[in-house]
Amino acid sequence: MTNSVYTINKGINKSIEFKGLKAQYIWYLGAGVVGLLVLYAIFYFIGLNTFISLGIILTLGASITLQIYKLSNTYGEYGLMKKIARRQIPKVIKSYNRDIFLRIKIKTQ
Repeated sequence: MTNSVYTINKGINKSIEFKGLKAQYIWYLGAGVVGLLVLYAIFYFIGLNTFISLGIILTLGASITLQIYKLSNTYGEYGLMKKIARRQIPKVIKSYNRDIFLRIKIKTQ
């Protein structure tokens, strides 16, 4: 009887990572590439010179890629979502009277 060797998948419950991009940043890069493809198609239909449109697309593509890698390295897997969520929390809640607290009714059965 031969011995069977089984490899253990140690990547369970880890986020997806592709060439240094983590989690949702892969989708952001994909959306940027699709957006650049649509922009190139618009330039083509307008009749803009091919070399000018390629220059614009390559410049925008490089800047989008660098920006997304910067976000991925700065905020990590969940940091950008936490930053966006933190903006929605009010810094101060002001109440000029106590009516809202006095109107709370206790349910009785």
